[in-house]
Amino acid sequence: MHAHEAKAVHWAALHRLMKGTPYILTRRVDTPVKDNAVNRWCYRRAARRVAISRVIQRQLEARDWGDIKLIPSAFSGLARSQEATQCIRAAFPGKFLVGHAGALVDRHKGQRVLLEAARILESQFPDIHFVFLGDGEDREVLQRESADLSNVTWLGFKENIGDYLAGLDVFAFPSRNEGLGSVLLDVMDAGVPIVATEVGGIPDIVHHDSTGLLVPPGDALALAEALKCLHDMPALCRRLVDAAAAQLDLYTPAAMAAAYMTLYEQALNSAGTA
Repeated sequence: MHAHEAKAVHWAALHRLMKGTPYILTRRVDTPVKDNAVNRWCYRRAARRVAISRVIQRQLEARDWGDIKLIPSAFSGLARSQEATQCIRAAFPGKFLVGHAGALVDRHKGQRVLLEAARILESQFPDIHFVFLGDGEDREVLQRESADLSNVTWLGFKENIGDYLAGLDVFAFPSRNEGLGSVLLDVMDAGVPIVATEVGGIPDIVHHDSTGLLVPPGDALALAEALKCLHDMPALCRRLVDAAAAQLDLYTPAAMAAAYMTLYEQALNSAGTA
């Protein structure tokens, strides 16, 4: 069994108790696991425990419920059509496109911070245009709050997200919390420079001034300044993109699968000798 969220971990532990089936758990969010009797019991009985980022790994190690293996998520290998990307770009002629993709839930993804950055830059950099991809519970209120901004477009949920990512000049990711931020790996795979917040597992993959730019969470002014830097410095964009691409071998689906296969084999071997 392989459990990926809290309820699944509890179910897998119960299944082990009843059937003897070993289980592996993967922790994906950067909120600390509650220290209670049920969680202690479930985590300690797992055959292997995995964190997708170092911040989650440190949180679990602090509980002392067993060894924690670090296995990050992989990029998706999103399909991209050059023709489709060109059509998307053609809808914004002469614009420097700053994009964001994610669930429209501000308490998690921080879209209001990016909207405030758009407001700061609207008159000073009229060629910078912000596009938001995705849907979520805050969609209507965020659209109302940004209705007066001439440099913001809401594109909604798109099945062909790879075509849209490839058409951006910069990807902005102002999350307030993030287990890893695996969409950033897809952005890197698309060859787009990144500005993101220094929270959760994001610094595992976005190294400041190397594979992207990091800003403090909730700081719209710092985000706006970073976007201005990338707007004005094409050489910096190229350097960040090249360094980001160079690390993607660590985040391939094959690398992730091989790491988990090793854990599965270890769990089976341990169960066989128990």
